[in-house]
Amino acid sequence: MAKYVVSRVKTGIPGFDDLIEGGFPQGTTILVTGPTGTGKTTFAVQFVYKGAELYDEPGVIVTLEERAQDLRREMLSFGWDLKKYEEQGKIAIIDGVSSVVGLPSEERFALEEGLNVEGFLRYVYRVVKSINAKRLVIDSIPSIAIRLKEEQNIREVLLRLNTILLEMGITSILTTESEDPKGGKISKYGVEEFVARGVILLDLVEKDVELKRYLLIRKMRETKHSMKKYPFEITENGIVVYPSGEIY
Repeated sequence: MAKYVVSRVKTGIPGFDDLIEGGFPQGTTILVTGPTGTGKTTFAVQFVYKGAELYDEPGVIVTLEERAQDLRREMLSFGWDLKKYEEQGKIAIIDGVSSVVGLPSEERFALEEGLNVEGFLRYVYRVVKSINAKRLVIDSIPSIAIRLKEEQNIREVLLRLNTILLEMGITSILTTESEDPKGGKISKYGVEEFVARGVILLDLVEKDVELKRYLLIRKMRETKHSMKKYPFEITENGIVVYPSGEIY
């Protein structure tokens, strides 16, 4: 019997794909978690941007933490011109912030105030289809729950979200907060990691009297991967992972 070969999606993050057999399993949902300031948004946006730049794969970014215009400006510090690929139809940014703070959005794609879970999922689905996206980022899960007033039902919301993403066959990154990964809680609600098919933990560790960033792959279905922690840096070109620089 022929061996089943998993189709892989290259992340565009130098060094990282070496740890996961060449890339994410195609069509899977990945959770990127960690405390504030560890690089979750950068990791996620790099995945979409490099998909458009290097692999001709369109992507959608749902930004629920900051306005689209602020995200574009911040990413320029890495030399990533999101606007260029938006104009080419390779990237779409959904503004999920403006209506929440009571400002009119000037974006082509924007979530309306008072949107429920079904409305949110339908809108994201429509935008994904409009550019034939292969990659999706939702930044972040806590912001979905708060914005849609669904914190009490977060597990149900995530299951529905994950089911739709899997049906679409799109490779997705969801971000969430981890307040105390060293204490064993790696996500804000404690359920996100059970819904996703892959879990990547970003964190800071004190080493030689300074904080160092490290990455740990907690779970990745259909993939042989190490359970060790690896250092990474946020450089002027984005995130770089060092597979040979094992910390623990």
